[in-house]
Amino acid sequence: MGCTFCATGSMGFKSNLSAGEIVEQLVHATRLSQIRNVVFMGMGEPLNNYKSVVEAVRSMTGHCFQLAPRHITISTVGVIHCINKLKYDLPNVNLAVSLHAPLQEVRCQIIPAARAFPLGKLMDALRAYQEHSKRKIFIEYIMLDGINDQEQQAHLLGKLLEEYDVVVNLIPFNPIGSISKYRTSKKENVELFQKILRGVYNIRTTVRQEMGQDISGACGQLVVNLSDKKLPVKMEYTGKPEGIPDIEDLSILRS
Repeated sequence: MGCTFCATGSMGFKSNLSAGEIVEQLVHATRLSQIRNVVFMGMGEPLNNYKSVVEAVRSMTGHCFQLAPRHITISTVGVIHCINKLKYDLPNVNLAVSLHAPLQEVRCQIIPAARAFPLGKLMDALRAYQEHSKRKIFIEYIMLDGINDQEQQAHLLGKLLEEYDVVVNLIPFNPIGSISKYRTSKKENVELFQKILRGVYNIRTTVRQEMGQDISGACGQLVVNLSDKKLPVKMEYTGKPEGIPDIEDLSILRS
């Protein structure tokens, strides 16, 4: 979606995953640990791959995996026409919206694709979604120093959201070198922002725990370095990492 704070987005669009490829990730994960929650978030826009995402979620909540819909979250930058469909197709999953700014102009600066999704119309769609689903909406908000982290913006965000049943997740910006001009918000600015939303507008507000910065694997930092000649794992002739079978080779036993 061209988010200007995200190194992953700088790789550009390659292709959409099929429903089978999405579910395959869950199959591999269940071999390592019991999976209770699934989040569609990160590389790309889930609602731009709407059909495959809906099919995958239905597989995950079906007989094989038996995940409860309330343990599945779908994130979006605000693809309005798909949000309008989602409330009917998957009414019991969680919706997370990458808002990142309380004003359309600033939001378009951070998320260029937001030009197609005017903030007023997006908020109308979220209201209709919530009235139908009766579920909280999760608001993702990246904290960028001097861009969207000031006291005034906290009040604007609070006024925008005060009539909705939401949880705001403040996300500290992870540095991505020369790719972006942004800086990480000061800790005191994040704390004040949270205090205003909680204290003045009674909006539940959390701060995302920072993990993975030391290996450039934190949120927004994952990017393929095309100059690397070495592959991270030995490749078989099949083109897949050695030791990891295809989904067709796995037998999933459920009692």
